[in-house]
Amino acid sequence: MKKCEVIIMVEAINDQNFEEETKNGVALVDFWATWCGPCKMQSPVIDQLSEERQDVNFYKMDVDQNQDTAKNLGIMAIPTLIVKKDGNIVDRITGYTPKEKLNQILDQYTD
Repeated sequence: MKKCEVIIMVEAINDQNFEEETKNGVALVDFWATWCGPCKMQSPVIDQLSEERQDVNFYKMDVDQNQDTAKNLGIMAIPTLIVKKDGNIVDRITGYTPKEKLNQILDQYTD
């Protein structure tokens, strides 16, 4: 039996490296928490997109572990997805968002 290897392209980031990791290109950051039901629904969508799209960098940030960034960005509900292009926030999506809708949003910011 062949062993199937899955490479997850979503990197966990934190308060210390948020700005550095998201300063180049297009980045989607999923702000989530372990106890959040809609976050658990959103996570596989982000994982699928990360496998399909090489034109976007995908990140996850646990808001319980990284409260400074969430506070600085005014994140009051999760999941919240932040889209950055060249270090600037260009979009913010709150609540569960289906894959098709996220693809449409990301298409606006990629070439």
